[in-house]
Amino acid sequence: MNSVDSFNEFRSAMNEKIMAADNKVIKRLFNLDTNTYTEGSVDVKTKEMIGLACSMVLRCDDCVKYHLGKCHELGMSTEQVFEVFAIANIIGGTIVIPHLRRAVAYWEDLQQYSPAAE
Repeated sequence: MNSVDSFNEFRSAMNEKIMAADNKVIKRLFNLDTNTYTEGSVDVKTKEMIGLACSMVLRCDDCVKYHLGKCHELGMSTEQVFEVFAIANIIGGTIVIPHLRRAVAYWEDLQQYSPAAE
């Protein structure tokens, strides 16, 4: 299994378990997160770029992978993604570099990705 499928399957399985717990606060938090990234006065592509940069600065590799996946789905180019990486590293400093390395590796995986046949 490749890294993209592995990440997506784990995320999906854990989200199902989390939602099955039927905790009102967690459900509302997930709903806020989902609605934050919908089309509004700021377009979805820009919101995902902001989410990616913030996730890198906060050093959340799972969040970085999620936003990179969304950026890939939205057709962002490698040049655009690297501009976001540059912003994140300027804001976050050199401590972001290890996350940059993992982000670049995951972006490369996304570029080669073809979903498993269903």
